[in-house]
Amino acid sequence: MASNRIGSQTVTFSKGPRITSSYTIVGPMEGKGPYALDFDQILPDDVLGQKTPEKTERLMLEMAIEKTLQQKGTKLEDLQFLIAGDLMNQIISSTFAARTYSAPYLGIYGACSTFAQALGLGAVLLQGDFAEQVLIGTASHYQTAERQFRYPIELNVQHIASNHHTVTGAAAAILGFADQGPRITHATFGHVVDMGIKDALDMGSAMAPAAFATLTQHLKDTDRSLEDYDIVLTGDLGKQGRKMLRLLLTKEDYAGLDRLQDGGSQIYGDGQKTGAGGSGTACIAVMTLGYGLNLLKSAKAQRILVVATGALQSTVSVSQGESIPCIAHAIALEA
Repeated sequence: MASNRIGSQTVTFSKGPRITSSYTIVGPMEGKGPYALDFDQILPDDVLGQKTPEKTERLMLEMAIEKTLQQKGTKLEDLQFLIAGDLMNQIISSTFAARTYSAPYLGIYGACSTFAQALGLGAVLLQGDFAEQVLIGTASHYQTAERQFRYPIELNVQHIASNHHTVTGAAAAILGFADQGPRITHATFGHVVDMGIKDALDMGSAMAPAAFATLTQHLKDTDRSLEDYDIVLTGDLGKQGRKMLRLLLTKEDYAGLDRLQDGGSQIYGDGQKTGAGGSGTACIAVMTLGYGLNLLKSAKAQRILVVATGALQSTVSVSQGESIPCIAHAIALEA
């Protein structure tokens, strides 16, 4: 077996790649939630002077990238790769944003798990000596997701309680080797799980089995328990998916369920009308790089496991009555 691989799905990073700088941006609605102080920038509106929400989403990603580069004075020529993805068809937000950067671009798609996938792939490139610094980024916007996956918001379609609210936001991070910054110690890349669920308005229930599969495989591969982590941050299961994951773990007699938190369930306050909670590629990204990293920096947590989930359906597959394949990737971070 390869020396950097343990178990069946987990890779380790002995060279200690770190998140050396990062930046998070959220929209005004997310800025009214309980984690507002954890985000670097709260936008005054969700338009930013652009003619379409798609252009706004792209601009948010560009802003997050620029701010991340500025933090440590990093130049584009210092980067060997840019890894980015989003929810739009042909990941146009990331691809169009990448036009302005000369770094080799790897566009990826993992739905709402894209951020964790980028973190893991970036760490693999660093561990393998294929790069010294890698830039990752993602963005999502409520209106772009509504337009693509459901209906334009102008139609005022009423949402049900199990429906998620796509987070308007963007996040970027530079991964490299430095003396400071959270270390990326493990990545457990998930396999596709499809339990036959077809309700596109209940992604939490569809994604919970994928979260369970990756989380339990990570614990098996690393010979760890939930209690070895201060926080296990899933996303974006939402309220419905969070309950299902707890039920699955309880059925298998896992201890340490008090460690479980969910970015989608927590990003909005109880008084905000957001159905089951947040989703979108930006949700787990801003919660990890904002809330999660602040816990590590303040020593309120020493070890966090991020388990990002994604529903891999498309508008075409849903309209043709297909079930929803799902994925989850887990990334272990240490102070």
